[in-house]
Amino acid sequence: MTTVLTVSRTATAASGHRGLTMTLFGAFVLVTLVITVWAGRRTKGAADFYAGGRGFSGLQNGLAISGDYMSAASFLGIAGAIALFGYDGFLYSIGFLVAWLVALLLIAEPLRNSGRYTMADVLAFRMRQRPVRTAAGISTIVVSIFYLLAQMVGAGSLVALLLGVSGEGAKRWTVVAVGALMVLYVVVGGMKGTTWVQIVKAVLLIAGAALMTVLVLARYHFNISSLLGAAADASGKASAFLEPGLKYGTTGTTKLDFISLGLALVLGTAGLPHILVRFYTVPTARAARKSVLWAIGIIGVFYLMTLALGFGAAALVGPKVIKASNAAGNTAAPLLAQELGGGAGSGGGAVLLAVISAVAFATILAVVAGLTLASSASFAHDLYANVIRRGRAGEQEEVRAAKLAAVAIGAIAILLSIFADQLNTAALVALAFAVAASANLPTLLYSLFWKRFNTAGAVSSVYAGLVSSVVLVVFSPVVSGAKTSLLPHRDFHWFPLENPGLISIPIGFLAGWIGTLLAKDTADAAKYAELEVRSLTGLGAH
Repeated sequence: MTTVLTVSRTATAASGHRGLTMTLFGAFVLVTLVITVWAGRRTKGAADFYAGGRGFSGLQNGLAISGDYMSAASFLGIAGAIALFGYDGFLYSIGFLVAWLVALLLIAEPLRNSGRYTMADVLAFRMRQRPVRTAAGISTIVVSIFYLLAQMVGAGSLVALLLGVSGEGAKRWTVVAVGALMVLYVVVGGMKGTTWVQIVKAVLLIAGAALMTVLVLARYHFNISSLLGAAADASGKASAFLEPGLKYGTTGTTKLDFISLGLALVLGTAGLPHILVRFYTVPTARAARKSVLWAIGIIGVFYLMTLALGFGAAALVGPKVIKASNAAGNTAAPLLAQELGGGAGSGGGAVLLAVISAVAFATILAVVAGLTLASSASFAHDLYANVIRRGRAGEQEEVRAAKLAAVAIGAIAILLSIFADQLNTAALVALAFAVAASANLPTLLYSLFWKRFNTAGAVSSVYAGLVSSVVLVVFSPVVSGAKTSLLPHRDFHWFPLENPGLISIPIGFLAGWIGTLLAKDTADAAKYAELEVRSLTGLGAH
């Protein structure tokens, strides 16, 4: 009864200060639209639309990468996962951060030196264009749509909390509005507009998270042990809340799920399309490395702060209240902001809730714009220009195709997001990581570092990783068989793990190896030597 009353007061307080919330949302949207229009006027050709004219510095691109990476899953999903599952929720933070080492050491510099606009540029350099670009384009779009789902779900949960409504209609209109804005950002601003929106959003998110972290620690006199003790007491799980096993480890299946999640998070970043395209926006390979180093620093600080946000939400709000507001925990951070400001019904609580929610909403808008740009660019550059038009499309025609693709991809993401509102955003993003690690990463690594790798191997790797990961997700508890499934009233799952990475990632690597060995066509040794020189030195890079 207490939980219901608390959530009710939260909803009433949010509704009572709806004007403040809408003003903050409107102000951010207006600022970002001005940036987008300004950038759009400076977008002349394909290089500007896809890569921002390659004119961003290492720091600027590092901030933009951070803005792209620190999504609704990071701010809403991870805070919720820690608040509900303690130590096991924090594993998301570790995985997301460690993953950058793979991107820095293996991918960032060679990719910047070898390609032009998309991941497929690297793959197609020494292989047959049409089959490789088709596979890479399809994979990019699928990964992006999985990631878009997480952002849309976060948007629906957030605005439903703020407006004090629980009906599906409000969430659906929110998802439609976010989708419309993301399409507008991409169509009008291209990469320049999207990058500046991501930079602004990264600064806002770090500032908001830092403010909440300081306020949480101040409640416990900056004694972290006191904070953890209070969180454990409020969780109802006592010391088990601070130990491994609350979510992953109670059975053999959950232990395997943890390993699968870890593999997906650590290996997935280096295969995410919207992250990979960011390496093309800087002028040199050195700037690409520097941007990744900046991103690691910024993202590392942020994920340390998610500890305070998650455990603070557990201690000050309580898992029962969080679950009553949103079963997956996606509203933990906004509810914590309200409590830090003075609680439900207070002016300070309403102000901080509105500010933090506006920052979270900004996060969602920036990330969905980056995802939509990556997927629409891949469709236009890889599928339309090089497969359908066989290289005969002009720059303006290609950019026009990208803009139309952005509208179509946005519509698909909106439609799917309407049915996924009960899923935790961090878990949804982990699925996108698993698909990226299964389909994209093996192909990229083989192409850059294996001389014998050929077209058959590349196509086999992409399709095997993509199909296996998607099929396993469809027949997993994520889609059916559980209360928090996409289809909670149906049960056709046979795959026991929530994340397919443990099975699908080895399948992707194995298929690339077998496909290469069994193929009749041989690799072009001269082309590989040229790619090797280019990837390591930057000679001949666009």
